[in-house]
Amino acid sequence: MTLVSFSSFFSKPLIMTLSNSSWRPPQPSFFLVGIPGLEESQHWIALPMGILYLLALVGNATILFIIWMDPSLHQPMYLFLSMLAAIDLVLASSTAPKALAVLLVHAHEIGYTVCLIQMFFIHAFSSMESGVLVAMALDHYVAICHPLHHSMILHPGVIGRIGMAVLVRGLLLLIPFPILLQKLIFCQATVIGHAYCEHMAVVKLACSETTVNRAYGLTVALLVVGLDVLAIGVSYAHILQAVLKVPGSEARLKAFGTCGSHVCVILIFYVPGIFSFLTHHFGHHIPHHVHVLLATLYLLVPPALNPLVYGVKTQQICQRVLRVFTQKN
Repeated sequence: MTLVSFSSFFSKPLIMTLSNSSWRPPQPSFFLVGIPGLEESQHWIALPMGILYLLALVGNATILFIIWMDPSLHQPMYLFLSMLAAIDLVLASSTAPKALAVLLVHAHEIGYTVCLIQMFFIHAFSSMESGVLVAMALDHYVAICHPLHHSMILHPGVIGRIGMAVLVRGLLLLIPFPILLQKLIFCQATVIGHAYCEHMAVVKLACSETTVNRAYGLTVALLVVGLDVLAIGVSYAHILQAVLKVPGSEARLKAFGTCGSHVCVILIFYVPGIFSFLTHHFGHHIPHHVHVLLATLYLLVPPALNPLVYGVKTQQICQRVLRVFTQKN
């Protein structure tokens, strides 16, 4: 997308300042367009986005508070859920405030360093969320296939090490993103056709060689999603095999019910993400504003819906939420 297409919407002096012939970091800043092609509707787009962000903040903070305050919930399933809630808070807060500022008050400019930090947090914590979903699948596998040894296998020490492994993996895999970007030369307009700093959107602005950046970004995406989905699939294949051996339909339904909320969260996280990834890399005929909307919703919908899914489908969480809000002073 060229600057000409934005000339009717942005003033000429502003466009001139964005069109430096060449520059290197850290002097420059980027210009976030928001939702390209939907400038007239951006205030209306901001409304559901703000609602999703509010749901993410309230829902995940409530989940963390309830699990923290109730010792009976300090079990593997709820400890992993608290990790998921914390990651969702960071993920939503890394995206929504700046995106809403762009859409509502036209705060389009973002500093070079701030852009790299935002990009790192978004991609690193997306990787961590995927890792926590794998850990939750493992918890369900142990609980159903080895119920007598569940507390021995997933004791607090193991859960802590799993959490640390998820954190370290996310950091190590994504640290090269900003490092590789710092080596690029940008000699065209620094206008990003997004509401936030997305990795490939920034890479596409460079006029130097970007093969390494593109290859590493694609490798990380395929590695994280591919291995994590495979691990989840293997876990649920064993779970399904074990459940089908359980005598009695009621017992089988109860076993499946324990996995229901987790399956919903997996679908909420991976389906929009994979669809956004495929449209970004292969959907060349899909309008750009559809790419941007999908990419933005992918970062806000899971954090907003995950607490609702677990609040509705998990009896212990639901009961404690109701107890908090109905408790008399």
